[in-house]
Amino acid sequence: MPLLAEIFRELGYEGTTLSQITERTGIGKGSLYHFFPGGKEEMAAAVLEEVDRWFEDFIYEPLRRDEPAVAIAAMWRGVDDYFRSGGRICLVGAFALDGTRERFSEAINGYFRRWVEALAGALVRGGLKQDAARAEAEAAVLGIQGALVLSRALDDHDVFRRAITGMQTRLKATF
Repeated sequence: MPLLAEIFRELGYEGTTLSQITERTGIGKGSLYHFFPGGKEEMAAAVLEEVDRWFEDFIYEPLRRDEPAVAIAAMWRGVDDYFRSGGRICLVGAFALDGTRERFSEAINGYFRRWVEALAGALVRGGLKQDAARAEAEAAVLGIQGALVLSRALDDHDVFRRAITGMQTRLKATF
């Protein structure tokens, strides 16, 4: 699964061919079709499910469950780790930006919606009113995604780190 995710991150859904997948994974087409009878679309769906599970376990659920300041601090560490300090693009975000969005709209929408909802819930538990919490949560997720794009565009991981630090400071000041 990690190899498939990196191939889709690098080449995009439309740019990835079955030949590239077999070449980069070392797994033959027959074996791939055995595990993924639905071909490339099923592979991409499985990768999105894997990403979703990681975020559910390490980002969303702690935000819903843990003390707000602790959960939000853990979210920033998890985001930095997962996106390798800005060195790894957001696969879900990349899929949201092209024609792939319609094919995987439920997974894409759920990823972003649940992140905003979980963070907003933690902010409400931390003392913010619902509307303000929602706005701050949207700004944080937007900031993370934007920092990933800008960091990648400038080939400068420090852009991501500075953005994360700034957003972290801003959210801390809200509660």
